[in-house]
This record gives sequence, structure tokens and C-alpha cells, in this order.
Amino acid sequence: MERTDDQERRRGVVSIGAIVRRVRAYGGQFLLLAALTLVATLVISGVPRIVNGHAQEGLRAHLGAVPPQQRDVTYSTGPLVATDNDTSLVGAHQVDLAALESRLPPVVRRMVEHRWFTGETGANLVRGPDLAAKNLLVHLGLRAVPGIEEAGTLVEGRWPADAPKDQPVQVALAAEVARKLNLRLGSRLTLIPPEPSSPDSPPRVPLTVVGLFQPRADTDGLWDGLPPLPRVVEPVGDGQPFIAVGVVDPAALNRQAVAGWPLTFSWRYRLGAEGIDARELDQVIDGLQQLTREAAGRNVVQGLDIPLRQFSAEVDSARTVLGVIAAGVLATLTGLVVLAAGLLVRRRRAEFTLLRARGGAATTSAGRSLAEALLVVPPAGALGWLVGGLAPGAPGGTRWFAVAATVLVASALPVATLAASTGGTGRNDLIRSRPSARRLTVEAGLLVLAGLAVVLLRRRGLTPGEVDPLLVSVPVLLAVAAAVVAMRLYPWPLRLVSRLAARARGSVAFLGTARAGRSVVALPVVVVVLAIATAAFCAVTAAGIEASRDRAASRVVPADALILGERIAPDTGAELERLPGVRAASPVLYEAGQRLAKDAIGTETRLGGVTVLMVDGPALARIVREADVDVTVPAALLAPAGGAGPLPAVVSPTVAAELADAGLAGSAFVSAQGQRYEFRVAGQAESFPLLRADSSRFVVLPWQSLPRRDYAAVPTGFLVAGDDLDGDALRRAGDAGQSRFQTGGAVTGRERPRGVEVLTFADTRRQVGEGGANGVLAFGFTAGAAGGTVLGLLAIAFTVLAGARERGQVLSRLRTLGLSRRQWRGLLLVELAPLVGVSVVTGALVGTALPLLLTPVLGLSAFTDGVEVRVAFEPGLAAAVVALGALALGFAVAVEALNNRRMRLGEVLRLGEEN
Repeated sequence: MERTDDQERRRGVVSIGAIVRRVRAYGGQFLLLAALTLVATLVISGVPRIVNGHAQEGLRAHLGAVPPQQRDVTYSTGPLVATDNDTSLVGAHQVDLAALESRLPPVVRRMVEHRWFTGETGANLVRGPDLAAKNLLVHLGLRAVPGIEEAGTLVEGRWPADAPKDQPVQVALAAEVARKLNLRLGSRLTLIPPEPSSPDSPPRVPLTVVGLFQPRADTDGLWDGLPPLPRVVEPVGDGQPFIAVGVVDPAALNRQAVAGWPLTFSWRYRLGAEGIDARELDQVIDGLQQLTREAAGRNVVQGLDIPLRQFSAEVDSARTVLGVIAAGVLATLTGLVVLAAGLLVRRRRAEFTLLRARGGAATTSAGRSLAEALLVVPPAGALGWLVGGLAPGAPGGTRWFAVAATVLVASALPVATLAASTGGTGRNDLIRSRPSARRLTVEAGLLVLAGLAVVLLRRRGLTPGEVDPLLVSVPVLLAVAAAVVAMRLYPWPLRLVSRLAARARGSVAFLGTARAGRSVVALPVVVVVLAIATAAFCAVTAAGIEASRDRAASRVVPADALILGERIAPDTGAELERLPGVRAASPVLYEAGQRLAKDAIGTETRLGGVTVLMVDGPALARIVREADVDVTVPAALLAPAGGAGPLPAVVSPTVAAELADAGLAGSAFVSAQGQRYEFRVAGQAESFPLLRADSSRFVVLPWQSLPRRDYAAVPTGFLVAGDDLDGDALRRAGDAGQSRFQTGGAVTGRERPRGVEVLTFADTRRQVGEGGANGVLAFGFTAGAAGGTVLGLLAIAFTVLAGARERGQVLSRLRTLGLSRRQWRGLLLVELAPLVGVSVVTGALVGTALPLLLTPVLGLSAFTDGVEVRVAFEPGLAAAVVALGALALGFAVAVEALNNRRMRLGEVLRLGEEN
């Protein structure tokens, strides 16, 4: 082969056959280089697709949880009156249903699933014999709803038609509305104008009920207009009317407009998740905002931008975290490519030396390496790109990144050949080289650069969702800097151990530690640290997010379950404790919008309203302990019962500052359920369980210290601790408690109270951890941890192979001197254990420190319901590092043994001597 290659070199041509023969001769090394290229382009092509797929699924789930009415874009007009009898006001506006949709921004128009048009009169007073029989005060609106015949089913009668001018207007009502208002088929009504005595007031309108209907499907958006057609709006207070809507024919409604009754029109478009692309979130949000700016004289109402902004914030945060993980993985792959190229060149050093000796230029060997790389790398890169394209999800537009990666990998081999041509040969294991001043300067500069990058990132912050060069470079710089420090510090303790081992019996420990102290190779250690740091960063950050989600759930439900209602009988607590699985129950009282007072008679303080929360401090502490939730009960709320003076209260910092400025920190009054309680500021808290996360004005009082009153405080809820709780049983007990309170006093309530709401910690925790962009984040952490671990093991294999020939020569000599197989394995273990251990531990330390440095700028609170993500030491991390170190060491020894068996250790001296 060498003779043929030399002849071709003299002719100035390079034969494809010769290139193929050289690639086949070093097939293992080229296969490794091709595999790394394939993995790199596979990651660049496939990962963005998977991320986009998870984001799309998360967006569908997120919008699916949004109430349908919030996904509506509604155009509406003010009151309009027809100018003459020939004007069809309803018909003229109905044609705008398609016109308005065509003017929606394209990204919004693609999301439209359903559309509805309505024209209606305002709800005005209506009278009739059937209403008078029940003494009902009713306001009725008339609405024309095209398509209602298909959406509704007639129960009695027929759909309204356009009656002659001298006949009553025909109206159809929902059967439930008619029942509640004591109306039936044939009921006669009279619609009264708002100002009947005004000369400009329209005439009264006689009505007759000609049909009763019910919806075919309650979920049909046609029924979601305000007021809703199928239901009656209940009075909000005494003397207030019932509000209902009746359906009329569009022609009849238009006749009322001609008579002077003002009409309002609305065009409603329901948006769905199928027409939206997660990559176009910003365009959709901008398009929804554009609707408000280009309303063309109409009122526009939409609420979809709020959940979309929330999801966009989650996606941006997830993409930022993925950028950090991708930087670590790609930097590790880059290091592995350099190691693979160096290993290949190392195996062919004699060949390149011979080329130079025969008169070849330095670029001759590089040109040969480039030709070989072009034969192997581009096909592997193309294959990786194609395989990555099979991943589910939309493409990420990373084609040019894959091309760039392929070019860089292809150029690594000729660059390594050029670098190797200037090096010498010999036994480096017997040389203790001192680092040059240039190298020390570069390393010191690298340490300074890493420190400056961290400081700049913390001070400057970042824009979530963007690939910030500074952000993605900080983890790499820190890992490299830590590896440099480890390489400089690593030999010193080993030399000390080696001196101690020299005084002990046996040669294994002495030889192993002596070789380990001289065998540090810079690049492999850096690559291992990078890989392990990436895996550790994913594990630690994921653990911090999970712990923060637990805190977020415990803020909502600081127990195993929470029962919320209006007013629940106090003896419900004892009833709850008798239920199976319940160990403890404690009452809570919640009232918002209460005023602070200066004294017991209610002198106004002119301070803002506050939310009052009463909890039984000792009982809450017991429940928190029983339920094992992350909640600390302030000492101020543990005050014993029967104390004199103001109640010790925990207040928000805003309220505390206001009370201090007003001189009321030692004594102020607040109302709860009509009773006024005196309190003093005994503690402050930024937030408190059972309160909204954004609540900044609250007062928490200890229930057990409340003074006796004629009307004792009544719980509005109960905290429950227990195992295997039955939600239905808790709900029944809560409903029974509400009913007992309502019917047990001197005054009985008119209506049955609304049923209680039961929240469990498990369900709340599941809701916090599901939906949104959590799938994107979970994929990133899983892929980063797994990929970092695998690449770290591969880098350790390169570290072992880099010095395999020198170790083989030493072991061959020692075997000829009588070293047993068991001693040989012990020597391998002693030599490799420090290097592997230092690399793994350094990477784990860097990966643990990265979340502490980066968490404040990553915006991870979007995944924890607004709770700040705090990263803390996890005992499991130490165990994982030990297990990973043991796995890495076993893998390194296995690679070394396999390599020695392949090289046939007994022949290394004869074939591999270089001195």
C-alpha cells in the first residue's frame, strides 16, 4: 500500500482507491469519527424537531384547559337604529361575519374554528300575567341567532317567524328559562321601553311565546352569548330583576329597529389550538393585539393573549435551559471529535513521519487526511441529518448548523495532522514536563474570562427564549476552567501518596500512583468534566424545580386536602376526623376586602383593604407535620389561648409598613364576619399558605387566641391530614356542614348553598407539574442527563485509549518481571481511579454550581406557579456521583483490558517499542 501511495504521490494525483484502502486500514478510528459526526448532526436535526413537537402538544393541552369563552374574539357595535323602512339593519350586518374574518391577521384567521353572528335588543322590563302570578321582576332581551334551529331542539311549539305588523312578536324561550319564569307556550308579554314617558321612546312591543327549546349540546359555543340563552341570570341583590333572552326572527328584530328600538350586533370567532403553530406564538399574540388597534369603529374583546403569553414565557424559559444543555452537549461532542482525530493521527504518526522523510511537505499529510475525512464525514453527516428528520415535530431550521458541524468535523483531522507534524516521539511517561509561560498565561486568562462571564451574566441578565452567546458560553467556560484547576492540583496529592506508597510493601500502589501523577492529559479531562457537568446540571436543576413545585402545591394546600366553602358548621371538624383515613382537621376562615380600623367602633384608618385569614396555629403545625408538606408555621401564630391584649398577627410587609407609618403597629382593628378584632404586628411574611401568590395585603390571626364573642367565628374551610382520603366523602361532609350551619340558626337561608370545593395536595401537585411547556423541559433534562452521562463515559474511554500504548509497554515489561494478572488489574485500577474520580467529581461540582449561578436568570419560576426555584444540595446527588464514578472506573478498566487483549499485550514490546 505504501509503494502504491508513493507512486501516486510522485505522479501528483490522489487515487480514490488509495484513500479507500487507507480508510479501511484504520477503519475503527474512521468509524468512530463518522459515528461522532452522525450523532452531532442527528442532535442538530432531531432535537429541535422533538422540542417543537413537545411544545405543540403542550400548547394544545394548555389551550384545551382554557375556558372556551376566553378563546373568543368578539366584535360588537353600540346601539344602532334603522333610518328607514327599507333598511334591513340585521341583514346588512350579518354579511360582515365573513368580511370581518377575512380581515383577521393570517395567523389568527387560521385558528378560527367556529363563528357566530347575533343581533339583539337590550334587556328591558317585560310584564305579563304569568310573571305577575309569581310576582317576578324580569328584564328580557330579544335576540336573532342564525343557525339556532340546528343547534337547538324544540320541546314544544315551533321556531318564531316574522308575524304581521299588527300581531305580537313571536318569541322562543329555552325550556329552563320558561320554567324558572313561570312562562309556557302561548304566554303573552309586553316589552316596556327604557323611558316609556319620553316622546322619543319606542313603542311597547307585545310578545307571545310560540316555542320552547333546549340545546342539543351544552358545549356548543352558540349558547355562550351574554346573557346566555339557555339560562336565567339570577338577581344579584334585593329589588334586582331576573335577566333572560328570547329568540326572535331576524325580520321581526329588524322591524323593531325601524320602530326605534336600538339594536346591538356582535360577531364572535372561536379560536382553536389546531390552527396554531407553537413556533408562531409571538405572531399570534401580536395579531391579537393588532385587532384592538384596527377595530374599525367596533368594540373588540379577546382574552386569549393572556394564556398565550403565559405559555410563551414557559417556552422561552424552556428554550433558554435547552440552550445551556445543548451548549454542554455540543461542546462535549466537539471535544470528542478532537480526541478522535488526535487518536487517529497518533496511530498514524509513523506513516506521516515517513512521508516527511521522503520529502513530503507538511501539507501533504494534511491533504491526505482531508481527502480521507471527506470520504467518511459528509456521508455520516448526511445520514445523521436524515435520521434526525424522522423525529416527530416541525423542523427547527438548523440545516446550516448541521453543514457547519460537518465541515468542522471534516477539518478536525487535517488540523490534527498539521499539529502532530511538529511534535516529537518518545516515551512521554518518563518525562515530567513543566508548563510553558504561554500555557500558564492562557490558563490564567481562561480563569479570569470565566469569572468575568459569570459576573456579566448576573448583572446584565438575558432575554428569555433567545440563544444568548454569553449564557451558553458560561457553562462551557466554567467547566473548562474547573478542569484546568483540577489538572494543576491533581498531581500534588498523588505524588505525596506515591512517596508514602514507596515505603510500603508491594509495588502495585507505588507504580500505580506514580504513573497516575504523570498521566494527566488535558483535553480528555476537560471533555469528561464538560460531559459530567452537563448531566449534573440537568439532574440538580430538575430536582430544584420538583422541590419548588412541592412548595407551590403546599402554598395552595398546606395539608393532604383542603375543603373550601361559604360558612361551614364548626362541628364539621369532628365529623371529618371520624372519616376513614383522616388523622386531623383544622378550621380556617378567609375573607377578602376587609377594612382596617383604629378602634373598636371602626374609626377609619384610610388604609387599603386587606385579606383576613384565621388559622389555628397549633393545629396547623400538627397538620403540616402529619401531611409532611414544606410549610413553616410562624411562632406568632402559636400563641396560647386566653391571652390578654391584641392578637399577635402575621401581616404582609406592605401592611406592616402602613401600620407603622400610622402608629398602629401595636394596636389596630380588622373585621371578620361582622366582628372586629384587635391585633398587633407580631411578624411579617412575604406570602402565606392559602393566600394567592400575588397577595400583598393580608392579616393572619391565630384562631385559638380569639376572644369570646356573642357570634363566634365560623369556618369557611377545613384543612385535613390523612392517608388514602376519599374526596367524595370529604365533599359530602363539607356539604352537610354547610347545610347544618344554614338551617341550624334562628334565621334560615333562602337557598341551598353552593357545594364545597375539595382540593387535594396530590391533585394540586400534579396540576403544577403538568401541562404547558413542561414536556419540553422534561425532555431537555432527560436527554441532557442521559447524553452527558453517555458522552462522559465515551470521553473516559478516549482518556484511557490516549495512553493505552504507553501503559501496554509498561505492563508488558512488568509482566515479564513476574507481575501477576491480579496485580496487573490492581495496577490498572490504582492508575485509573484517581484520574476518573477527579474528572467525575470535578464535573459534578461544576454541574451543581451552575444552577446556583444561572437559576436567577433562567426564568424557571414559570414552571413552578411563580414560586422561586431554589437549588439545594440533594443527598441523592452524592450517591449518584459515587455510583457514576464506580461505573466510569469499571468502564475504563474494561476498555483498557479490551484494548490490551486486542493489541496482544505480550507483543507490545516487540511491535510497539519506540525508544
